[in-house]
Amino acid sequence: MLGFRIKTPSSNNFKFNNITLSNRLGLAAGLDKNGDYIDALSSLGFGFLEIGTVTPLPQSGNKKPRLFRLSKDKSLVNQMGFNNKGVDYLITRLSKRRSKIPLGISIGKNLRTENRRAHEDYLYCLERVYKYSAYIAVNISSPNTKGLRDLQLHEPLNLLLSSLKEKQKELTKVYGYKPLLLKISPDNNKDQLLILLDAVIKHGVDGLICSNTTSDHDFNQGKGGVSGALLFERSTELLRLTREYLGNNFPIIASGGVMSKDNFEKKIEAGADLVQIYTGFIYEGPALINSIINKKK
Repeated sequence: MLGFRIKTPSSNNFKFNNITLSNRLGLAAGLDKNGDYIDALSSLGFGFLEIGTVTPLPQSGNKKPRLFRLSKDKSLVNQMGFNNKGVDYLITRLSKRRSKIPLGISIGKNLRTENRRAHEDYLYCLERVYKYSAYIAVNISSPNTKGLRDLQLHEPLNLLLSSLKEKQKELTKVYGYKPLLLKISPDNNKDQLLILLDAVIKHGVDGLICSNTTSDHDFNQGKGGVSGALLFERSTELLRLTREYLGNNFPIIASGGVMSKDNFEKKIEAGADLVQIYTGFIYEGPALINSIINKKK
């Protein structure tokens, strides 16, 4: 892996939230939850990587099997449940990395933490990862941790965002300003979405990741989130609505169903500043990265 490297044209350089990227394509959270493969992944041509989601304490996640291919539809069903080695392990990996690729770090809460105290988990992780991050992604939209999406409701959301922004101010004095991005669900209806976006504006959240996986499916082996081609239209429509409401200048990373260069370009046309891949990388491998960042139509 370390001998394989995709080169990025220097003309692709892009600025996002005052972060300089070699290109607009990134890896979504979930593939490298613990920061074990940062240097290897950085050689594949990505402009940035998102690591995690990480929680304060290690946890094993949901019972196996918990990841399923829907090969006919080029999609995955993910029932993982924030399985990770904990934020302290991640910090050891971040402190040893050699590559300079910008890192987003996705933070979450432990399953056993009640929602009324969820903000404490997010604050703990934020404080630990802040100095190592280009940005921090706040994941309250995974369908695989019981009750997590309830944090998108009015009161819990306001408590969480106000707490995180206050801590961000404190940490900025020591490490400089690191943007906070909120990762949202594609399953909110329009009214729910607008309430969430109003909170984002109210608290000065620095950007959005649009979107997480969808739990609206009929997979016969249980619940979980669908990613890949089956998510593309839903997540892209959410992106359009979000861009329309927030205006042209609000930073948005698009994620969901990017399986080709054409999908990538449609996300940009719908209002994305940056685009992430995950399931497309699973099915297509590094060739997908190369086709997006180096080849013309």
